[in-house]
Amino acid sequence: MDAMATGEGRREGVRDRSRVCKSKEAEIKRINKELANIRSKFKGDKALDGYSKKKYVCKLLFIFLLGHDIDFGHMEAVNLLSSNKYTEKQIGYLFISVLVNSNSELIRLINNAIKNDLASRNPTFMCLALHCIANVGSREMGEAFAADIPRILVAGDSMDSVKQSAALCLLRLYKASPDLVPMGEWTARVVHLLNDQHMGVVTAAVSLITCLCKKNPDDFKTCVSLAVSRLSRIVSSASTDLQDYTYYFVPAPWLSVKLLRLLQCYPPPEDAAVKGRLVECLETVLNKAQEPPKSKKVQHSNAKNAILFETISLIIHYDSEPNLLVRACNQLGQFLQHRETNLRYLALESMCTLASSEFSHEAVKTHIDTVINALKTERDVSVRQRAADLLYAMCDRSNAKQIVSEMLRYLETADYAIREEIVLKVAILAEKYAVDYSWYVDTILNLIRIAGDYVSEEVWYRVLQIVTNRDDVQGYAAKTVFEALQAPACHENMVKVGGYILGEFGNLIAGDPRSSPPVQFSLLHSKFHLCSVATRALLLSTYIKFINLFPETKATIQGVLRAGSQLRNADVELQQRAVEYLTLSSVASTDVLATVLEEMPPFPERESSILAKLKRKKGPGAGSALDDSRRDPSSHDINGGVEPTPSTVSTPSPSADLLGLRAAPPPAAPPAPSGAGNLLVDVFSDSPAAQPGLGPSPEEAFLSELEPPAPESPMALLADPAPAADAGPEDIGPPIPEADELLNKFVCRNNGVLFENQLLQIGVKSEFRQNLGRMYLFYGNKTSVQFQNFSPTVLAVQTKRVASQVDGGAQVQQVLNIECLRDFLTPPLLSVRFRYGGAPQSLTLKLPVTINKFFQPTEMAAQDFFQRWKQLSLPQQEAQKIFKANHPMDAEVTKAKLLGFGSALLDNVDPNPENFVGAGIIQTKALQVGCLLRLEPNAQAQMYRLTLRTSKEPVSRHLCELLAQQF
Repeated sequence: MDAMATGEGRREGVRDRSRVCKSKEAEIKRINKELANIRSKFKGDKALDGYSKKKYVCKLLFIFLLGHDIDFGHMEAVNLLSSNKYTEKQIGYLFISVLVNSNSELIRLINNAIKNDLASRNPTFMCLALHCIANVGSREMGEAFAADIPRILVAGDSMDSVKQSAALCLLRLYKASPDLVPMGEWTARVVHLLNDQHMGVVTAAVSLITCLCKKNPDDFKTCVSLAVSRLSRIVSSASTDLQDYTYYFVPAPWLSVKLLRLLQCYPPPEDAAVKGRLVECLETVLNKAQEPPKSKKVQHSNAKNAILFETISLIIHYDSEPNLLVRACNQLGQFLQHRETNLRYLALESMCTLASSEFSHEAVKTHIDTVINALKTERDVSVRQRAADLLYAMCDRSNAKQIVSEMLRYLETADYAIREEIVLKVAILAEKYAVDYSWYVDTILNLIRIAGDYVSEEVWYRVLQIVTNRDDVQGYAAKTVFEALQAPACHENMVKVGGYILGEFGNLIAGDPRSSPPVQFSLLHSKFHLCSVATRALLLSTYIKFINLFPETKATIQGVLRAGSQLRNADVELQQRAVEYLTLSSVASTDVLATVLEEMPPFPERESSILAKLKRKKGPGAGSALDDSRRDPSSHDINGGVEPTPSTVSTPSPSADLLGLRAAPPPAAPPAPSGAGNLLVDVFSDSPAAQPGLGPSPEEAFLSELEPPAPESPMALLADPAPAADAGPEDIGPPIPEADELLNKFVCRNNGVLFENQLLQIGVKSEFRQNLGRMYLFYGNKTSVQFQNFSPTVLAVQTKRVASQVDGGAQVQQVLNIECLRDFLTPPLLSVRFRYGGAPQSLTLKLPVTINKFFQPTEMAAQDFFQRWKQLSLPQQEAQKIFKANHPMDAEVTKAKLLGFGSALLDNVDPNPENFVGAGIIQTKALQVGCLLRLEPNAQAQMYRLTLRTSKEPVSRHLCELLAQQF
């Protein structure tokens, strides 16, 4: 046959002509001549036969692949789709897959041709059509064929190759547009493809099911037993049993890996037989890893190790088989010294996860020397980073000092890319496992000495807070930092720490002539001129503290403050501090000075911000080995939310998220007075926004700050349905239509966005104890135009007026103290009025204060619960509602909502473990209302039955309505 009669011949024709060209320009000239020839053929009077169309379309396709633009020939390619010859149809589909845009006007014509091929029942044509749908993947194609492809997939008469193509095509459409793929009866049938005789169909089906079950796990949960069965057959088979699917003596490695990943989408099987068979499979894989290799080629080891690592991932995911976890750890330990860098990296990464399991933590610790050696000797920086991660994960009280010491030693030569992360980890470990806090101080000062540029503010803020809070370490810290400052080259962060500690506790070492007050001052002032503005400002604060601690230094320090370089400093912050400190030291009496400059009080204990910073740097899940309580990683408070040095809050742009809901909030700043420029910094942290108190306990401090307000107090909110006489303007309109929906969102939570439109965002942060509460309302201007005559009013409450102008992008805050006098059914109304661009704006909302906010959880034994339940047996004391679930029925979500509602959840009370039982007391000033509840979910019917019993009839009905709307 003539060479030009084949596709290869046609491509060679163009390729040979382009090869003889001496330059790029000559090639372009030759290609343009060829394109002109093809264009003339397409436009000629004589109709082209199928072969000629195929030949010229194939040439166009090859010219396009050479990098030249093709702007014609698309219709000819579409015409080829109607041919009954395979080669012509193939070239047409290939051209369309490569050159036709998903938004092309030809898509409808192409869809018609595809529909004809899918209906033809010719398996070759059906596969070509399915491949084209997957390659183009446009939404229009998805809408046209998303319902047909599942039918082809599960049809009994479909060929294996068609099923395989249909599964992969459906997977492509689902990834592109999940909403287009309907879940129906085919979902149950597609699971049974895991039992198909054809391994290609099984492999494609596993990929599809793995993707689908992540969004709809309940629809595909029956796949677990089938996947275990198929995996068992593969693992127990010899390489000769699956000869067509054996890769270098490893039976079906790709399918094995896919099955193991599918099983990681579900918890361990509940059926004992299935679980036993799966454990047997996993043990078999671990046993085969110990066998000598059947081939020395790298492909064999790659396939074998791929299955092994996916098996270990499944074992870690289940975290329920101690024997398997320890065996997995020992197997990974053998890879730590493997000659392959990739295997060492993967072993370290997997062992990081194993270290967080209680069953395998001790086994991981046995490899500490090997990991430390990897940290020192590995040439690949990514492997060294994983080694540092593993040391961090395996650290506990028994090895903390060894690990911290090795990480500090490594830090001196560590790559710059990972120094900051190692600094954070060392700081966290030193704090977490510090029994002797003098060791902690030494460790942090060593960090600053070795890698001062990478020690963030969170690190040295934290050491200052711990020193401030611990009397037993203050003298040692002062002595140590004084010695560190004597080094000729001293990092600026060391100066900051030294300035703060000596300013607070320098008197503890002043008795030693070597660290007398004048010596301390001279040492600090010798660093002054080499520091940044922020550090100089801190040192000026230290100087004024010295005047209070050491009166003998007053004249010297006043001379420094009086110097022209300070009083006329170009930086307004330094100039203002110098003027104010000089005046304070000159005018104030000794007693006044001692009061103003007294020692900093202890900081309230909260989550370390260093851990929060590491979580943000590493992403979700970081720090899990240390953060036992799994608290919110977005917390930015540093041991109490008050930094040792002042900071300011900047005003964001009008398009910024004023409440910090769509991004991590900025670092916490000291509370500032409410005003037009005072933006919300950390609305949704667990800490209250008020200044930290020094009460004996958090609850007592909260209640002492919220003593019942006097009737004439301007901040008293009486949670009572009867409005006060001066409730507000008479023309306040009714609540907006969605007010009830917005209110329902806050029944089980206290923080969030109450209302948001294109102009205004209203955030709420509240806290309730007994019959008292405090609520913060944050009004954010989302525009760039100032709000005029801004007036938020809470009906039945006399409140202080907020600023009447709110600048663009700014925010104002309103604080309400709340006292519940008696049970109530209707929440107070919040009215907001302002003028925007000269036009009046107003809206009325329901304030998120419902009776359950004053719910105090009560623990009860089963006997006490049933006794009290019988006592509340009058018909008017019970409210019951049977309703259909509006949300997916998830036990953990239900539990969280009931706890958010305010009741205590009682375990081992209801005979049915699926039911939820709770108890609590509603605290009001007038009386206490006991409440018992029982929630019975029916997963099959997707229904709930909720029963509440209280000592007051209106309360029972109201609580029942409130809680039912949450499910």
